[in-house]
Amino acid sequence: MPTFAYTARATNGELKSATIDANTRDDAVAQLKRQRLTVVRVDEEKPKKVGRGKIKMRDIVIFTRQFSTMINSGLPLVQALDILARQSEDPNLQAVTRQVVADVETGSTLADAMKKHPRAFSDLYTNMVAAGEAGGILDTILLRLATFMEKNDALVRKVKGAMIYPGVIMCVAGLAIMILLWKVIPVFKDMFASVGVELPAPTRVVIALSAFVNGYWYMIIAAGVGGAFFLKKYYATPSGQLVIDKLLLAFPVLGDVLRKSAVSRFTRTLGTLISSGVSILDGLEITAKTSGNRVIQDAIMESRSSIAGGDTIAAPLQKSGVFPPMVISMIAVGEQTGGLDEMLSKIADFYDEEVDAAVSGLLSLLEPVMIVFLGVVVGGMIVAMYLPIFDMMNAVK
Repeated sequence: MPTFAYTARATNGELKSATIDANTRDDAVAQLKRQRLTVVRVDEEKPKKVGRGKIKMRDIVIFTRQFSTMINSGLPLVQALDILARQSEDPNLQAVTRQVVADVETGSTLADAMKKHPRAFSDLYTNMVAAGEAGGILDTILLRLATFMEKNDALVRKVKGAMIYPGVIMCVAGLAIMILLWKVIPVFKDMFASVGVELPAPTRVVIALSAFVNGYWYMIIAAGVGGAFFLKKYYATPSGQLVIDKLLLAFPVLGDVLRKSAVSRFTRTLGTLISSGVSILDGLEITAKTSGNRVIQDAIMESRSSIAGGDTIAAPLQKSGVFPPMVISMIAVGEQTGGLDEMLSKIADFYDEEVDAAVSGLLSLLEPVMIVFLGVVVGGMIVAMYLPIFDMMNAVK
């Protein structure tokens, strides 16, 4: 319901400014007159944008589980939402929930009210809620949603967690190398210059690198920032996204982790949508948007076009070359037997375990690679600077 800001004069002549809720401006004026106020000014307040901040996935999962329990217990929809708005610890989620309550009270469906807040409720979420409202099984759908989001969030955290360790090691290694080149190597350079000894080739290379870093550090920083900006802009284009995502899938070990996590997310999302009553065409479109990889997304959308033309899902997925043969075979069996949603859930459970194994394999491979890298680069620089000292000692003997 719209809110109107007004200024009015009371019977004693005092001016009063406040707000009032009404369907129209005329209704607001009529309400003020019934309060024996002389209207000076009435203006509709523009609704404030709510839920602009980031809302954590964990908060949405808790919201969904509690919502499901309340609906299952027989609480009216508006009352359940009002309780959730009051007890939520996230102010952004509180604001979103209050706006959803207001929209539902004015006659909107729950799904339509939630669609206005895509930062909190994804397309997958609102489509499943719409299916639950239409089928009268909203509590069951909300429970499925909460379970799905918990598993999906755990999968994302696994993959991100696998990337944190090598990322930190590489940053520390890069910082150590820069400090050596910036501060330590110049000390050796001055010492060798004062002695006038002939320097070996490795030492000259390291000193040249140090001179470049000290003389052109601003160019190195500018190149790094510019490269990151260009890469981000390039990835924002459809062709750039496709090229980079293809390269990521082609990486040894890392590509295997990304492929398996994408398969798990695709099968679990589609299986959850189909079992909740969402049509397979809508389900494929939603799943493509949440795939996280352009190559996977294109394969899913081709599969959707195939279904719309009366064909199967499995054929275009097989043609993409992204999905393992086992997945294709199980999807084909699910289509033939009419148990596609159940088959997709089984695939997702299997690939959740495969992701765990792939992440462990990635970490076990990265540890020795990092040690060798640090030993060769940092150790090589130190040895290069000590070579002239060894030559000087030999000359003294």
